[in-house]
Amino acid sequence: MKSYRIDKHPILSPPDVEIIDFFWQGRTLTAKKGETISSALFAHGQRIFSYHHKDHAPQGIFCANGQCAQCLVLADGLPVKACMELVRPGMRVEPVDGLPELPRVTASPRPGPVEEIAVPVLIIGGGPAGLSAAIELGKRGIETLLVDDKHRLGGKLVLQTHRFFGSADMVYAGTRGIDIATKLEAELRTFPSVRIWLQSAALAVFSDRRVGILAEGRRYALVRPQALLVTAGAREKSLAFQGNTLPGVYGAGAFQTIVNRDLVRSSEKLFIVGGGNVGLIAGYHALQAGIPVVGLVEALPECSGYKVHRDKLARFGVPIYTSHTILSANGKDSVESVTIARLDEKWKPVPGTERSFACDTVLIAIGLDPVDEFLDKGREFGMATFAAGDAEEIAEASAAIFSGKIKGLEVARALGVDVGEIKAEWYETAEILKSKPGRTDPETYPADESGVFPLLHCVQEIPCDPCATVCKQDLIHIHSSDIRCLPVFEVKEGQKSCTGCEKCVTICPGLAISLVDYRKDPEFPTVTLPYEFQKESLEAGDRVTVLDTEGNALAEVEVVGVRAVKANDRTVLVKLKTPRAVAKKVAGLRVQDGQVTKPLARYVERVADDTIICRCERVTTGEIRDLIRRGYRDINEIKAVTRACMGSCGAKTCTPLIHRLFREEGIAEKDIVDQLKRPLFMEVPLGAFAGCDETEEAGHGR
Repeated sequence: MKSYRIDKHPILSPPDVEIIDFFWQGRTLTAKKGETISSALFAHGQRIFSYHHKDHAPQGIFCANGQCAQCLVLADGLPVKACMELVRPGMRVEPVDGLPELPRVTASPRPGPVEEIAVPVLIIGGGPAGLSAAIELGKRGIETLLVDDKHRLGGKLVLQTHRFFGSADMVYAGTRGIDIATKLEAELRTFPSVRIWLQSAALAVFSDRRVGILAEGRRYALVRPQALLVTAGAREKSLAFQGNTLPGVYGAGAFQTIVNRDLVRSSEKLFIVGGGNVGLIAGYHALQAGIPVVGLVEALPECSGYKVHRDKLARFGVPIYTSHTILSANGKDSVESVTIARLDEKWKPVPGTERSFACDTVLIAIGLDPVDEFLDKGREFGMATFAAGDAEEIAEASAAIFSGKIKGLEVARALGVDVGEIKAEWYETAEILKSKPGRTDPETYPADESGVFPLLHCVQEIPCDPCATVCKQDLIHIHSSDIRCLPVFEVKEGQKSCTGCEKCVTICPGLAISLVDYRKDPEFPTVTLPYEFQKESLEAGDRVTVLDTEGNALAEVEVVGVRAVKANDRTVLVKLKTPRAVAKKVAGLRVQDGQVTKPLARYVERVADDTIICRCERVTTGEIRDLIRRGYRDINEIKAVTRACMGSCGAKTCTPLIHRLFREEGIAEKDIVDQLKRPLFMEVPLGAFAGCDETEEAGHGR
């Protein structure tokens, strides 16, 4: 059986861990110790996990975050979420086909006391904001409980192989997300006043100001905090289109989890929907993992993410289709192709512009919604409640790190601890880090064609300053205290010129700096580019195609050197002998075969109208539109008639889509009655509420 494990990666190193055996439908498969069932199955090419009881539709991974039940399987006879359950030696895993038949209970569970604890501070979420806040509280010796539903701290930082933007002094700009996670966790664990519960999910905030926690996946605890800090991050938005629930359609976060956390190649060919930073970064991560990216569609006229992220994909050979949308994901049991079309000025697909592309995965990356249900309930019940990171406002992780630091101090001050003055410029920095991309200037090139100097291919105002902090000669400047201003390279009178040290090329988070050296051969200057792919994929003497920032091919040139040194933190420097006429325009080199991006000869039309709004209960767009047109305005009534919003995700995925249908039908938001919120924000075994030790009864934590 073919293995889909990633054995070599330019940034990540596969861990040397124990290999264990488990069974899938009676076949013996292998897994890495500490690996989830979903990643172990993906590593063996298994992408269908179950079949829906309503229409026998195949089900696969969707969120990979424990928020839905698309990846439901039977593990030793019990239904579990494959993305959250770890493989155990000898575990027998089967697909769920219809409604699962639970095993007979041979012994009565033994109820026990439910743990109740009081703490000054409870932090929900161990991502960048939660870690930063906990560090500030730990520095002041404030007793804090930090809970996170994953098996390690860091949140989405542990999925980010790229260097971060922002401020080098304030938020680790120029450092990779995976390394920031390690630094923050290491610092936090030096403070004995901070307790950490991993694999522990917050279930609800109750009116008596206690918070229910499913600790370590099996025991229930009630926590009464004096202050509640919500740093639970964000969840990905979904999208309604034909074939949107086929196995192979899932979120960019799920993709990064499987590829970057678990080092499993989850796709043979990938297509991305959404041109924000999440989708653009996921495309880059796919290329690093050796997964071809067929293309990316964005409904807006321009990608909404950082232009340097967009340019990075374009100059590595990924086509970007702006003012386009997805029409359908096509295939019988899983994705086989995707069909897209151009949008007109009224956001309608233009007939005749349809194109289909062969792929086995469609990544949905159309934006994020804050996980703010704990925040809302805490405030409703009069708790001292704070929020930081994406739970407060969707922004980049660098902003989450800094907002967490500030909120940690605010929480400490609310508890009566003297934290001194929180500087006004900190709040200004926090707002700068949260800001959206600003002005974009046309790219210009210096007239000089002598010596050696860097070319800064970043032309959009974003918060970023590593290049200005690393230049030994002090030749790169941001002429403002606002790090959103564009950096410039300038040599003042009497100042030494660039020495070609290459540090700016290496540290740039957007890989947007090249170095042009005319000293040896002015007609064929040497261009140095950053390269974060396998060093072995290039060697001196190779011929490569170089591209400009927009992805336009400039020339075929010779590789004259490939340099990898430890000080460059896994960024390889590639030196290219380049014709003088194009040298200053060179921003990247093509890393994937252009054939993979070609459309099919004829576009694929998905005949069946199987656009699903409620994935859990398989409720279609047509069913809900019909009720809206018949006068339904109360989502509770729609729920009663169709079962929409009644599934495992707790209506988190389908509610925004139902509201969108109302808007499309011309119904004003004020005329819509939203559904009642669930008392619990995720499923939990009932025995846990009675204090039953399910590990003793079932042999594991379910």
